[in-house]
Amino acid sequence: MEKATFAAGCFWGVEHAFQQIPGVQSTAVGYTAGDLENPTYEQVCTDRTGHAEAVQIEYDPGQVSYDQLLDAFWQCHDPTQKNRQGPDVGTQYRTAVYYHSPQQQTTALASKESCQERYDRPIATEVAPAVVFWMAEDYHQQYLEKRGQASCHVPGSSP
Repeated sequence: MEKATFAAGCFWGVEHAFQQIPGVQSTAVGYTAGDLENPTYEQVCTDRTGHAEAVQIEYDPGQVSYDQLLDAFWQCHDPTQKNRQGPDVGTQYRTAVYYHSPQQQTTALASKESCQERYDRPIATEVAPAVVFWMAEDYHQQYLEKRGQASCHVPGSSP
């Protein structure tokens, strides 16, 4: 198993998108790349902790490649919007790929460059090393699945 970590706005819909991919063994939503240890949802929502809402994925590289995960990442949000997705605004909703190895870094940067060819505006996605991932509260895990919903995306918020 390998890990991948992505931030693409509200983590509920992003998690659901990755759960649909064969080879993804597990997903967890949480907070990363901030300044506060063990942050809560309420703290992150203040836009003062520096954390991004993110999804950490465990996947079987024999069933799904990191490139395929990156393709899903680019498709599930608008990577040209800095610190917002749809109605959600703040640094916690930024777009980011947090890599876990030099190979992931190289692949993510190449994928970002390729993705840029599809947009007129610059891609705002940061590519940065993975740091501590703080699990979100239990009620956030598999949030949409628990409620029988397929999406929380706002129509027209993705390319």
